[in-house]
Amino acid sequence: MRARCLIPLALLALLALPRPAAASVALGLGADWIEGNHGGLNLTLNVDNHLARYLSVGGRAGAAFFEHDSRIVVPLDLRLGLHIQRVYFEGLVGPWMQFDSDDHFHFHVAFGFGLESRSLAGGLEVGRLDHAAMVGLRLALKL
Repeated sequence: MRARCLIPLALLALLALPRPAAASVALGLGADWIEGNHGGLNLTLNVDNHLARYLSVGGRAGAAFFEHDSRIVVPLDLRLGLHIQRVYFEGLVGPWMQFDSDDHFHFHVAFGFGLESRSLAGGLEVGRLDHAAMVGLRLALKL
């Protein structure tokens, strides 16, 4: 019985090991398909700081452009990341703001995963934007 309690504690201890790394900044490019056959392109600035060896927290902000729509949307997402070797998993949540419309705020929530190196990261993001499903490809150049 006691051994079962020690396993989760050991995993938490491994996640909590300090990581000697400063905050990282990356320029991101994304291409999305949104339910209803809408396409989108977004340019972002990503900032992350490692809380522990495998755990990071940060934010993503930028500009999103959608097919058949001349308005610009400003995505603001909070990011929580898990980094294991060269694989990353991330959760994102936040408002996407549209200033020249009656509907100013769009709720975004997503899960992403992919591969990363010292200078580049790329992967897939699956989520929702308001009530529409969203699937996208992401590429980030670390500065």
